[in-house]
Amino acid sequence: MDIRQVRLVPVKAAAEVSPALKRFLEARRVVFLGDSITYGGEYVEWVETFVRTHYPEAKVEFINLGLPSETVSGLSEPGHANGAFPRPYLHERFGRVLEKARPDLIVACYGMNDGIYHPSSEERFKKFQDGMRMLRERGGAGDAYIVHVTPSTFDSLPLKSRVLPAGLAEYRSPYEGYNEVLDRYSEWLLAQRAHGWEVVDAHGPMNRFIAAERQTRPDFKLAGDGVHINSQGHWLIAREILRHFGAPAEIVAEDLPGALLGSHPRGAEILKLVQQRQRLLKDAWLTHVGHLRPGMKSGKPLSEAQSEVEEIEEKIRALTDNR
Repeated sequence: MDIRQVRLVPVKAAAEVSPALKRFLEARRVVFLGDSITYGGEYVEWVETFVRTHYPEAKVEFINLGLPSETVSGLSEPGHANGAFPRPYLHERFGRVLEKARPDLIVACYGMNDGIYHPSSEERFKKFQDGMRMLRERGGAGDAYIVHVTPSTFDSLPLKSRVLPAGLAEYRSPYEGYNEVLDRYSEWLLAQRAHGWEVVDAHGPMNRFIAAERQTRPDFKLAGDGVHINSQGHWLIAREILRHFGAPAEIVAEDLPGALLGSHPRGAEILKLVQQRQRLLKDAWLTHVGHLRPGMKSGKPLSEAQSEVEEIEEKIRALTDNR
């Protein structure tokens, strides 16, 4: 057994934390995998800020290895990126993620790209299911615990002049009912809880949030292009992860992260440092692991980025140790 599996980190009020949070706090490395939403990274930064401000004794390292356009299904629609390249496939690089990042815990958020913006199809659905099962099998073989997050909402409203109806032979623009495809993918993931999977539902709460806001603001949106959510959308994902952790009610009751920042006297400063750390390291890690997606920024050599981050770490520790 990898010694990391028995490495325990002393954590304040450890007996009081939920099993889900305890797994995070006792991990050496938590790797976030996903598509452009994960690569955007704001929800990852919120989650890390919560851990830093509430459990400063924890030594967990948060690594963002999200990759824009990626799927777990291995599918790509005709004309993706104007024909420049097919969608990258997680399982092309997943072995290297396990080998080079050596995660104790993986948070995986896939689905948005996996139905390739087409109507529902049993063949595509099976590809998504198979990709998720393979993720669990390969991750488990590498001693990594897997936490799944259901995909964010696809919103057809901002794309109303571009979305296409059902029944076409080909879709070079999104299907108007694509969020129903994501509903199905999310429902399947949630059903796997009965088989021992740990699944955080971001999709359902985000659907309900948008519907509630449109009762009074019909043009309300979280994603200007229907896909790439804004900061509030990222907070809604982070909020569901924090709710899953058993975070204080005053934090997860809010539609914006003000209560999280206000829960620590230096919360805003700590978030800013976490953002600097994450944004410096994620391209370095992506380059270090390797991928096939063109157009990505080449990160610094990982050792160089890690050296630069140490100064940021010292500042974070100084702020969290002097609460």
